Amino acid sequence: MIIASTPAQLQEALKLLHGDIGLVMTMGALHDGHLSLVEAARKESDHVVVSIYVNPLQFGPGEDFDAYPRDLEADVAKLEGVDVVFAPTDDVMYPRTPLVRIDPGPVASVLEGKTRPTHFAGVLQVVHKVFNIVGPHAAWFGQKDAQQLALIRSMVADLNMPLDIRAVPIKREPSGLAMSSRNSYLSEREKEQALALFRALTVGQRVAHDGGSAAQTLAAARESLAHAPGVKMDYLELVDRDTFMPLTEAGNGLLVCAAWVGPTRLIDNLEVVIG
Repeated sequence: MIIASTPAQLQEALKLLHGDIGLVMTMGALHDGHLSLVEAARKESDHVVVSIYVNPLQFGPGEDFDAYPRDLEADVAKLEGVDVVFAPTDDVMYPRTPLVRIDPGPVASVLEGKTRPTHFAGVLQVVHKVFNIVGPHAAWFGQKDAQQLALIRSMVADLNMPLDIRAVPIKREPSGLAMSSRNSYLSEREKEQALALFRALTVGQRVAHDGGSAAQTLAAARESLAHAPGVKMDYLELVDRDTFMPLTEAGNGLLVCAAWVGPTRLIDNLEVVIG
């Protein structure tokens, strides 16, 4: 494995590889969810590059940028079978304040974007940069960050970027809790309380499976989460799987939610079919 900290070092490493390059982008604090992305990339690529970078542009004022867990040595030790790790510093990624910015469009202003209004612009900025630096044939992202996934797909399509975007299902704890680097912030009691997110989504999914309407599905899920002890709901919505616009009739949808458990904000989602 080669660890590169600059684009020049990365390019030298890539010259040693022959064949398709698969990319997995992370912010470190790697868990089994990240490793499932790496495994998916390994199955469909000749070589795999993993980026590890906590991107300051996607954190707003008062968010957990400074506290976000960072342990490059521990992360690298988990990346069996990876050819190159790209682990740049802030001054490498942003030697100056970017003058050219990515506009993520209207989908970035709802749900996660409403609570974190600068978040997706920062995400797309760094994703676009790393795509250009690595030049992969495909990149793998987790379904847990469903709105991010939709926006990255839109960017790639609208800007005619020459790579495929692949989604990997959410990796969950045996309890059902969606794996997240932020789970490390939770106490044992808070981890139990956090299970309410998945339970609420499952309640909605069951209503849809039993023939419930979009409105009934959403109402059931919201009622479940609203009464969960220790949980403060930010949002719970039913959206179209592709456009992320509200789903009010028959179609393939996602129940998406965000909530605070103690001081930690968590997200989750679950697929539903209405009608």
